[in-house]
Amino acid sequence: QVQLVESGGGLVQAGGSLRLSCAASGRTFSSITFMGWFRQAPGKEREFVARISWGGGNTYYADSVKGRFTISRDNAKNTVYLQMNSLKPDDTAVYYCAARTTSDLEYNYWGQGTQVTVSS
Repeated sequence: QVQLVESGGGLVQAGGSLRLSCAASGRTFSSITFMGWFRQAPGKEREFVARISWGGGNTYYADSVKGRFTISRDNAKNTVYLQMNSLKPDDTAVYYCAARTTSDLEYNYWGQGTQVTVSS
């Protein structure tokens, strides 16, 4: 089992930056294969933002955030970050950290979410 706790959300002006953190813990956090960030805006479905592989650190981004957001992990492989630069009002959403383990084909572990609000 993996427990995820997001932090770092808040209110920021357009063009500003935020860094989200996601701390992983639990019995099987060491078996994580991918960690990802998703977001959900009011009235919209949850959408993929970025993911990173724990083994190789390979990253993949949604086109909407490519070049502005950077996903990374710490050396201990227990925390994932999402550095968000050049924020736009359209980035306003609740951001969720998610994890896949070696036995998962989907992101089965989710954090509680952290609100990111970007003002014009």
